[in-house]
Amino acid sequence: MDQHDHAAHGHAPAATWGTAASATLHCLTGCAIGEVLGMVVGTALGWSAGPTVVLSIALAFVFGYALTMRGVLRAGVGFRQALKVALAADTVSIVVMELIDNAIMVGVPGAMDAGLTSGLFWGALAFSLLVAFALTVPVNRWLISRGKGHAVVHQYH
Repeated sequence: MDQHDHAAHGHAPAATWGTAASATLHCLTGCAIGEVLGMVVGTALGWSAGPTVVLSIALAFVFGYALTMRGVLRAGVGFRQALKVALAADTVSIVVMELIDNAIMVGVPGAMDAGLTSGLFWGALAFSLLVAFALTVPVNRWLISRGKGHAVVHQYH
């Protein structure tokens, strides 16, 4: 839906920093589940950085969309429409988060090769997710202010 449709029905969330942070935290939850799972699996299997990052990104999208779809499906929306809503609501946010957190993980010397028992691995991963959150909040605020991103899913809450 566009911004006008939301405003006409009283469903448009305010484009506040709090709303943007809440939307970003929701997105981060799904992304973090996929990101951590991908990093753990790839690292445990001894994969190089490339395949591990690809797996992490794929799982971040799967879990990010799945969390949004869960709420939309609970609101009685059909699967295809729920998928469309999730794609519209989360794609930009997930892309931004994944670019940032994977760039940090790859950029921190030794983090990808440190192993699952290493503080470097977990510290870099936690730091990458924190930075991704902080830099994605303004993106989500901008999207919400235009009736995009999280604004399209707000009516199903």
